Amino acid sequence: MRHSPVIPSGGPVPLAGGTAPGRVPLVAVAHGSRDPRAAATVAALLDRVPLDVRVAYLDHCAPTLGQALTGLREAVVLPLLLTEAYHSRVDLPAALNEVRAREPRLRVRYGHTLGPHPLLLTALERRLGEAGVPAGDPDTAVVLVSAGSSDARANAVVAETARAWRRSGWWTVTPAYASAASPTPAEAVASLVRAGAPRVVVAPYLLAPGYFADKVRRDTLAAGASLVADVLGASPELVDVLLERYEAAQRQPVTLAG
Repeated sequence: MRHSPVIPSGGPVPLAGGTAPGRVPLVAVAHGSRDPRAAATVAALLDRVPLDVRVAYLDHCAPTLGQALTGLREAVVLPLLLTEAYHSRVDLPAALNEVRAREPRLRVRYGHTLGPHPLLLTALERRLGEAGVPAGDPDTAVVLVSAGSSDARANAVVAETARAWRRSGWWTVTPAYASAASPTPAEAVASLVRAGAPRVVVAPYLLAPGYFADKVRRDTLAAGASLVADVLGASPELVDVLLERYEAAQRQPVTLAG
């Protein structure tokens, strides 16, 4: 797998070694963060994807989507985002339309976000298991923490994911949001402690470490959580989801507005 590095300024970002014969390049677009751990986590994830990959960022990091697409005749563009919200519905389509206006011969297939997907629950359970929490433990209440969105539809998907995960046998699973919605992670933990949950743990529905992940860990432990699992990161389940989204985008790409 080959992916472009994070670079400090603009300009073309070539694929290392060229494109594998017969395979359309993948451009994976992450949110971006000032925290270098986030870009390192994205790189670690993409290093496990057996395709020719370029990485792009919406904010804080280079390359931009336009830079990552430079020199390509065709590409599959996938949002490295866990929910469908403003970035995937508005920002990314707008950026792609700008590129297509400049490069009308460029053929781009746009795919769905990583979530929702059943394998993401498997990845969440993997991270909790690594922290010593057996899957579906009836004496454990889980707080499922997403970044949160001003788009109520995205938050509703997280809430539905929590309801689906609850059926695995946990004491309960409660959604919480690190920003833009309620309850906050600390509020959700405190509520479960008051409700008599034998143990409360936190499962971050976050791709990479950074400001949100650090704040969630600090605030929820202070509110009474027993432990906080690691972010999803470069889990094998995310690799499988990426590959599934890549194949689906070629068969039935998401229609871009505008």
